[in-house]
Amino acid sequence: MATFDMNDRKKIGIGLTGFGVLFTFLGLIFFFDKGLLAMGNILFLSGVTLTIGPKSTLSFFLKRRNYKGSISFLAGFFLVLFGWAVVGMIVQAYGFIVLFSGFLPTVAVFLYRVPVLGYFLQQPFFLSIFDQFRERRVPV
Repeated sequence: MATFDMNDRKKIGIGLTGFGVLFTFLGLIFFFDKGLLAMGNILFLSGVTLTIGPKSTLSFFLKRRNYKGSISFLAGFFLVLFGWAVVGMIVQAYGFIVLFSGFLPTVAVFLYRVPVLGYFLQQPFFLSIFDQFRERRVPV
């Protein structure tokens, strides 16, 4: 059985990633607040880098099949940093979906096992949505 080595660097990285998601969510709630969105982006990227390592992060973003997602994600990141919050978040959301759509089945399995949330996600409405994503996914 494989064990997941959880050292302090990975713990800090997961915390930064979580705070990045939180700040981005708050930035969206507060009508695309540029400061919160920029801080969320910086925390998210630094958290991912600390969690999986700088070399793995660069190889993930520079893979040939991830070019489209990486370019749009980073373009949206810089648009948010330079003050174009709405346009930047739209471009960044597209890049995020393209980059991380391969992880959606893993996330779905995890969410199915969360006690209360899993019950609601296993209802026919949500299962039909997840099935549509599964059908669109192209094997690599």
